[in-house]
Amino acid sequence: MTHAPSSSNILDLFKLDGKTALVTGAAQGIGFEIARALNEAGATVIIADMNPAVGEAAASSIGGTFEVLDVTDSAAVRTLAERLGQVDVLVNNAGIVRNAPAEETSDDDWSAVMRVNLDGVFWCCREFGKKMLDAGSGSIVSTASMSGMISNHPQAQASYNASKAGVIHLTRSLAGEWAGRGVRVNAVAPGYTGTPLTKKGLAITEWSDVWLRETPMGRVAEPREIAPAVVYLASDASSFVTGHTLVVDGGYTVW
Repeated sequence: MTHAPSSSNILDLFKLDGKTALVTGAAQGIGFEIARALNEAGATVIIADMNPAVGEAAASSIGGTFEVLDVTDSAAVRTLAERLGQVDVLVNNAGIVRNAPAEETSDDDWSAVMRVNLDGVFWCCREFGKKMLDAGSGSIVSTASMSGMISNHPQAQASYNASKAGVIHLTRSLAGEWAGRGVRVNAVAPGYTGTPLTKKGLAITEWSDVWLRETPMGRVAEPREIAPAVVYLASDASSFVTGHTLVVDGGYTVW
């Protein structure tokens, strides 16, 4: 079972000194800011991504290391988990989106989104989770989305919404299975965030007008504003939190 933290100092609870953290899809955007924040909290960080050129530069900039990983390849995930050994913090951040009306969504596009956003999360949880279960400790944080709780509009993205809803329920399911064996499993659910991907959507006025109007704070998040939530869930500051999805959406889902 999980144990209460030994330190009573609040700031100490957020420290990750001596921990190894792996973040998928961390070459840029939210993933990179998460990796940087975990490093600043004291963790040794491994960035796992499909883009070596960008990923290696990102890892070098924070004093971390880089591993090439396609999260849709379950054998590759297993091989990496076995080679790295114990990882104390796993952040499943790799994700893609395909915007298309449901009736026009191809089999290939549907499958591509599910393979990255849901299958990839499970493959990583399963393989790195085995090591955590053997050690009797570990923290897993997955990047879900407010889209797993609401249906975005005006853009059509049924596959993305469904995949992120799956991440949220997978988080609950694994948390229930593994809590008694020392492993906590949580998720963050960002709202619209100024990543390269979202900025493409912001350039479409009929989309961005709705996004900003329906976000009570009236703006999109900066990627660095998502990272502290992950540090909290990864650290002993959240030692009695599991199966939870922490929403960071500027208030979008309160309406």
